[in-house]
Amino acid sequence: MTPKELIRCSWPSNELSIRYHDEEWGVPVHDDRTWFEFLILEGAQAGLSWDTILRKREAYRAAFDNFDPAKVARYNQRKLDALLKNAGIIRNRLKIASAVANAKAFLAIQKEFGSFDHYIWDLTGGKPKVNRPRSMKDIPARTPESDAISKALRKRGFNFVGSTICYAFMQATGLVDDHMVTCFRKSQKMP
Repeated sequence: MTPKELIRCSWPSNELSIRYHDEEWGVPVHDDRTWFEFLILEGAQAGLSWDTILRKREAYRAAFDNFDPAKVARYNQRKLDALLKNAGIIRNRLKIASAVANAKAFLAIQKEFGSFDHYIWDLTGGKPKVNRPRSMKDIPARTPESDAISKALRKRGFNFVGSTICYAFMQATGLVDDHMVTCFRKSQKMP
């Protein structure tokens, strides 16, 4: 079967979102740089479409030093002003400032727990939660687990980590598998 003939979840609608769905969405993450990337991108996505963020993802990687939290944590006002002028990213002052605050909180978690990966998987029981949605209406915008992650991250100084953002973060990073039961990715990832 060619990629166009595959049965997948209903939301991917263009080449970029199809590739993201087929290769990344719902795949368990264990790399701290990738965790930080998704924290920043999910926060930037608040109020916007994920397609908008996917189109700007490479510009975000360039603008935010390939999502190196140690570098982002050191950004000064001059760097923040430059980011606000960067048309390749979402130029929202609060979202940009939150990336710096989140980098500092991220580094604090790494120092305390050895890695963000260890911390976040420990919060969620160490393995992905596998749901079996039959349609998009079966997928919640938030859950008690995303409420708990949001609360834990906010307590540690993170911004733009409300429960809805955290649920999207959980889906993107494989903490939860929300591929439709008919999606070819579900059969590849069933425990």
